[in-house]
Amino acid sequence: MDPKVKVLIVCTNHTDYPSRPHKTGLWLSEATHFYDELADRNIGYDMVSPQGGHIPIDQKSLDLKDNINDKWYHNPDFRHKLENSLRPEEINPADYQIIYFAGGHGTMWDFPENKTLQETTRQIYDNGGMVAAVCHGVCALLNVTLSDGTLLVDNRQVTGYSNLEEKLVRLDEEVPFLLEDALKKKNALYSKSLIPFLPYIEVDERLVTGQNPLSSRKVGRKVLEEIFEK
Repeated sequence: MDPKVKVLIVCTNHTDYPSRPHKTGLWLSEATHFYDELADRNIGYDMVSPQGGHIPIDQKSLDLKDNINDKWYHNPDFRHKLENSLRPEEINPADYQIIYFAGGHGTMWDFPENKTLQETTRQIYDNGGMVAAVCHGVCALLNVTLSDGTLLVDNRQVTGYSNLEEKLVRLDEEVPFLLEDALKKKNALYSKSLIPFLPYIEVDERLVTGQNPLSSRKVGRKVLEEIFEK
């Protein structure tokens, strides 16, 4: 293994819905299940969020009966990074070969327009690195422009949380936009599983995206394949 391989895990700071009383935030398994795959290869990691500091966790995702959630939520280093995430301005993109955007509904508010995260993504990709995202975290890619002036997702095979899934959890009228529609408007070649909430990923060269929380581990496995097996 190349000892220099390191991943930057990006999480949301946003917690509020327009009219729902419960709070959103990071969907925990989208960070834990992804990194659990990479941890077996001793890949280093940092966590960053749009504002830095504390990363809120959607309480509906805090399932510690999930052994992987329990493992990492009680891991001192992982927990410290959740509580003390870096700010985008503190990141040197050259330090990372992988950038991964974890989801949770909060990302819909604070990922798409973050210029510093967009630039970090562009630099990692242009340097030959991997860009990965899952579920609502895919919204971070909507406005990423590469050095040749094209959008990262333009004419690329991608997936992300579907309109149907959003409607089934009854949050389609709470989010600022529907991710599936937004990706299609950016000329992304969007696809999804025929059955909602099942694991599903898309791979387009060095871009790996997952549809929903259950896709997180598959995204991690595919990233490893692309990094180490080619």
